Amino acid sequence: MNGSPTLEYTASEMMTVAAARLLQPDCVCFVGIGLPSAAANLARATHAPGIVLVYESGTIGAKPSVLPLSIGDGELAETADAVVSVPEIFAYWLQAGRIDVGFLGAAQIDRFANINTTVIGDYARPSVRLPGAGGAPEIASAAKEVYVIIEQSRRTFVEKVDFVTSAGYLDGYDARARTGARGAGPTVVITDLGVLRPDPASKELTLVSLHPGVTLERVRAATGWELAVVPQLATTAPPQLEELAALRELKARTARAHGAEPAA
Repeated sequence: MNGSPTLEYTASEMMTVAAARLLQPDCVCFVGIGLPSAAANLARATHAPGIVLVYESGTIGAKPSVLPLSIGDGELAETADAVVSVPEIFAYWLQAGRIDVGFLGAAQIDRFANINTTVIGDYARPSVRLPGAGGAPEIASAAKEVYVIIEQSRRTFVEKVDFVTSAGYLDGYDARARTGARGAGPTVVITDLGVLRPDPASKELTLVSLHPGVTLERVRAATGWELAVVPQLATTAPPQLEELAALRELKARTARAHGAEPAA
């Protein structure tokens, strides 16, 4: 646990709060299930009540009271402003440039923010077969910008992803631009240790902020490449009481609804 004697929080809570803060109140956000959904719904419960959450199943303006188990969770359709077909979500909303932020998770990410959610190991004979792409490649290509949230370790932060499911900056520099991708790509990666952003020229992920109590040595040890660091490294502001209260209540409601214990 981290924090002051009167306000303690977990690394996962710090990560979720830091990610939620980045979402603007008037944002249209295409949300992935899991950590992205937790951060987006925390933003809606705190500083961004008017945020428009879009899920791949066709729900626009979803306002779930609990975190959805999948994009097909009935909670999303029941609380949405509108439910449209999946082709309409991708053609009219995403590909037409109406999504401000695509919020994605990952199993692996590399120094140029390429994402793998397909396989671990060789594609033909993987050691682990992951859930797959879904709409993530299109989100990564067409959203105005992409946020990625992922727990940081040498298993997740790898020199080269085993499979490029969703393109970040490919080999860096202008490689992404040469593909014709319209979106800016991943503009921020939030982990349980800190925050990274792409270098403006090389597009290599660069550490810009450490979460409270985390050392630079710890982040380097959890990174599968020689980590770039900005000269003036910031410290992430710790969670506030209202942020933690909203997040914990969200998780408690979710646990009650799904008959499970609240996750840390």
